Amino acid sequence: MGWDAVRKARRRLSREQGTVIKDWGGRLPIALIYPNSYYVGMSCLGVHAIYHLLNSYRTVVCERVFREREDQLSKLPPLSLESQRPLADFAVLAFSVNYEVDYLNVVQILKASGIPLLAAERSENHPLVMAGGPCVTANPLPLAPFFDVLCLGEAEPILPGLLSRLSEGMGEARVRLLTALASLPGSYVPQFPSGEPPLRQWLENLDEFPTVSSVFTRDTELGDLFLVEVGRGCGWGCPFCLVSSTFSPVRFRSVDSLVAQAEQGLRYRKRVGLVGPAVTDHPQIEELLASLRRMGAGLSVSSMRLKPLSRVVLATLAEGGAQTISLAPEAGSQRLRQRVKKGISEDDVLEAVTKVSGLGMKQLKLYFMVGLPGETDEDVAEIVRLATRCKGILDRAQSGTRLVLNVAPFVPKAGTPFQRLPMASLTILDRRLSLLKKGLPPRGIRLKAESPAWSEVQAVLARGDAEVARVLADIEEVSLAGWRRAVAECHLDTDFYAHQRWDSGQDLPWAVFQGR
Repeated sequence: MGWDAVRKARRRLSREQGTVIKDWGGRLPIALIYPNSYYVGMSCLGVHAIYHLLNSYRTVVCERVFREREDQLSKLPPLSLESQRPLADFAVLAFSVNYEVDYLNVVQILKASGIPLLAAERSENHPLVMAGGPCVTANPLPLAPFFDVLCLGEAEPILPGLLSRLSEGMGEARVRLLTALASLPGSYVPQFPSGEPPLRQWLENLDEFPTVSSVFTRDTELGDLFLVEVGRGCGWGCPFCLVSSTFSPVRFRSVDSLVAQAEQGLRYRKRVGLVGPAVTDHPQIEELLASLRRMGAGLSVSSMRLKPLSRVVLATLAEGGAQTISLAPEAGSQRLRQRVKKGISEDDVLEAVTKVSGLGMKQLKLYFMVGLPGETDEDVAEIVRLATRCKGILDRAQSGTRLVLNVAPFVPKAGTPFQRLPMASLTILDRRLSLLKKGLPPRGIRLKAESPAWSEVQAVLARGDAEVARVLADIEEVSLAGWRRAVAECHLDTDFYAHQRWDSGQDLPWAVFQGR
């Protein structure tokens, strides 16, 4: 046991509120593993929700596990936060996987724990290893060899049957337990497929399960907020986006339930963070925000549709102390915005910026993509032109609002309308990001661009299969160099997964999981 890691965990616990500490006697011990740092993981509302949901069962004890960069470098075995136990002590390891690049961390966590990496090599003496999350739901194949069970869809409808079967069968032979789990809705057991494609599970009535911050700590990006999930799914159908397929149909929580949840949260934090793919699409958003303000809540919103953009909503957010507004034009030219079905014009973008300019916000974030299908260098020049016009509006209003451009390469995702289209080459992406950097004014606009090289890794994992799993198993360090070495040793054709167009007659590796 690393005593420095134990002391670090205990220091973190001392700064938390809402931590659940249970005696292990007679309970099913589950490690909830977020394969990234504590800082990132505790900003994820899904971690809070599953932690609370699992610990709401009297017969379950759930403890959290994270993986820090320094732990990876030192090869330290991961420990749970609450009791500082190694993963081998738990009956179940439950990974919450939200991003494809974290697949690399998943493998390293299992290796560092001393648990056999491949599910087929585990015995009754090893924990049952399972995972869920949006990218797992879209395409579980790159992770399939490492997991006993993969959960497809939302946790709330899956967990009751899963936990019941686990509690009943943990003393059984592993083969018998896995076979039983394979028959549960939403469960995919790679070693023992049921014969029927697993159906993605989703919660019909969100009000039945409040999804809010359950542990409070300042040691994370959103530590000053009480987070509340407003809704799931998105009805706009952007063809590059995973949300429409993995979280459909669109559902919203009732205003009454949201206000009641916020009232409880205001005992811990003064500000409420409303979370969802399209928060301002809530049919009663103005009523909701007004109610929260009457309670004295400060406000923050994770996402807003650029059109329609309500002046009432913006004014209420400003009154509630919101400091940042995030909008997503996605493309600079009208031609490309139409290609990706954004349904907005340049006038819509400029009108939205004009509305924001009078609010005194500290920051306006605009999200764009490069490498979209059909994009040219001229489309990138249009991003520069549009951003410059937006900056001019902010300057004329003398608002003091900083303009930040967040730019990410297009990555084809399984289950989306663009799933068969190629990602642009790294040469093209590097050139277009260079055009952006050179074209933007030297001062006044901050550019934050995601790495094309890491985006390529993401694309390979998003459209991957068992061949990609071989690379993950071979990686010795979580880095681009480690990835490239493993790719070379496994002779993986990354161009096929990331940069080739797949025609309509070509079988998709994840096709059996579609149509859900």
